[in-house]
Amino acid sequence: MRKLILITGVSTGFGRAIAQAAITAGHTVVGTVRKPQDAVDFEALDTAAVARQLDVTDTAAIAPMVADIEASVGPIDVLINNAGYGSEGILEESALDEVRRQFDVNVFGPVAMIQAVLPYMRARRSGRILNITSMGGLTTFPGISLYHGSKFALEGIGESFGKEVAPLGIRVTNVEPGGFRTDWAGRSMTRTPRSIADYDGVMDAIRERRQAYHGHQVGDPAKLGQAIVDLIANPDPPAHLLLGSDALRLVREKLHGLLTEIEANEPITLSTDYED
Repeated sequence: MRKLILITGVSTGFGRAIAQAAITAGHTVVGTVRKPQDAVDFEALDTAAVARQLDVTDTAAIAPMVADIEASVGPIDVLINNAGYGSEGILEESALDEVRRQFDVNVFGPVAMIQAVLPYMRARRSGRILNITSMGGLTTFPGISLYHGSKFALEGIGESFGKEVAPLGIRVTNVEPGGFRTDWAGRSMTRTPRSIADYDGVMDAIRERRQAYHGHQVGDPAKLGQAIVDLIANPDPPAHLLLGSDALRLVREKLHGLLTEIEANEPITLSTDYED
């Protein structure tokens, strides 16, 4: 069945790959971009590609844009919160403005998108919302704590409000990709300048390794796009979907370690209850 899919951030990366796969599958895609030329380029892909210029940090512009799409293009069946970026840096070296910017793009923008589409989806008692988070919303690595914080936040929001809207016929999935060959670790990533020598042993090797790994990630964006199209067609979608063998391995390791730690400290945990 042909659907109208709204995707944020379709200029490059995951957004473009998902849009192309969705169009190939016969869907109509409204994609948001920040630059006028990107809008022209996106609409040149196909007659089923419709561009809207939007910076997700301009949250006041989101609800009017969604209302215009509903009125002029059609009912939005699927929202895919894809727009986002990575911020690399030691927490102590990072300015609070960097923290705010990371959360503005990766958390507040998606939440504003969700709030804008929900009234229409509620009225129709149907809809799908996909949040492109990251394996970094479930496990962590040093040097990208701001990014992890934003993705953990979106993970929690998506999982919780998904339980709120499921009785209304709206299904929510957090999609957690591993490393894919996009610009995430390249030009799209912001990097905080180094200033504290005590962190050299941790950060320098990580930064070099990440830059060397860029372009050699195991994940294929085109296959991710197809996986998202298949997910949209799934009548019983999962609340979480890992994508990529590295995501599967690393999240499994995190969960195993967490369970081991919980069990090791179980006596202390239980000691804080009232005794009847």
